[in-house]
Amino acid sequence: MKIAIMTIGDELTSGFVQDANGSFIARRIREAGWRVTEIIAVGDEETTIVATLHRLARENEAVIVTGGLGPTADDKTTAAVARAAGKNLCMDDAVLALLKERFERLRLRWTDNNAKQALFPEGSEILPNPAGSAAGFAVGISKAVIVVVPGVPREAERMIVDGALPLLRRAFGDEREVVISRTIKLFGRTESQIDAVLAGMTEELSGVMVGSYPQFPEIYLRITAWGTDSLAVTGVVDGAVAAVREKLGKYIFGYDDDTIAAVIGRLLVERGGRIAVAESCTGGLITDRLTDVPGSSSYLERGLVVYSNEAKMQLLGVSPETIEVHGAVSAETAREMAAGVRRVAGVDYGCATTGIAGPSGDTEGKPVGTVFVAVAGPEGSAVRRFAFGGERRRIKELTARWTLESVRRFLTGVPIDEE
Repeated sequence: MKIAIMTIGDELTSGFVQDANGSFIARRIREAGWRVTEIIAVGDEETTIVATLHRLARENEAVIVTGGLGPTADDKTTAAVARAAGKNLCMDDAVLALLKERFERLRLRWTDNNAKQALFPEGSEILPNPAGSAAGFAVGISKAVIVVVPGVPREAERMIVDGALPLLRRAFGDEREVVISRTIKLFGRTESQIDAVLAGMTEELSGVMVGSYPQFPEIYLRITAWGTDSLAVTGVVDGAVAAVREKLGKYIFGYDDDTIAAVIGRLLVERGGRIAVAESCTGGLITDRLTDVPGSSSYLERGLVVYSNEAKMQLLGVSPETIEVHGAVSAETAREMAAGVRRVAGVDYGCATTGIAGPSGDTEGKPVGTVFVAVAGPEGSAVRRFAFGGERRRIKELTARWTLESVRRFLTGVPIDEE
């Protein structure tokens, strides 16, 4: 079954509000075994809404619409849907009574324009809204089922799961495909570099759809296959994932819901190891990422922001001679920082960053964006120099992410400077 998604509101087309509903609904539809043909946003202009509904109803079996169900003058969705369906608007007394009861319960002042939320196209099936005041509804246009829910994300999400999807299952029965997807998460290669590798894998990736989704500074590959046999579809997806792993394995840090911080946490737990962090130019970003993971206190001992030279010497034991001879931003200082935080924290692993985030502070041979990352452990230590471009925040974000990647590689025995 082909389904289109239509989100309505001037706030969407003007760019003031980002459309969160379209992506949520699309994921749910995919999971249900149906296909999304398009996601379109239109403003609060009734003629445009009607014209768009007519087109989508001709091209799809169902259209899910969000937004424009409130009591104000710019909420025109219900009237537009009724016009597109060629139906009159009718007051639903049961919904009106529920609205008034809700206002009374919440001690809100009732105004007559709120009754607008109890108007529906004649013959509509009402979809209750347990999270808000505006009920949704479903009505037919041509041969398509049009399902309309509010635009407030928390309301829309609840009503899609509890109302819209069950309604579509009743309408179309078991006319669904098995849809299997996996997400491969990569870091250390650009989207164009990954695309060049995938271009040479036509045979290995046959029978699947591969989508590339940059999530700065990471790249996600979404592998999806459809069919009627669950085992067969799973096998196709697994084969495609294995093919990508063979070509890009060293850059794959996780799958599906993995984050780099959670992956590092699992690796440390498996080894019974603990880690400490010393940050200069990142100012605590690395520790912040690691502590996003529940239970990280079992393996993260401490994080130190050692911004000044004095802090590096006093808290980590970095040699004054090292800083004097090589500078605070140097491979030698980074290596001593990682070893120092490991020693003072009494842990198995230490990592450290030092660099020039800009826009000033560059020196001869060390321009803005020069960063050193070091990792130390029982097996020794490793350090890598980077030359990042861009503004200050971008440099800090890249430094934090590359430090976490360096820890992952160090824990898995991969040289941290391997390309």
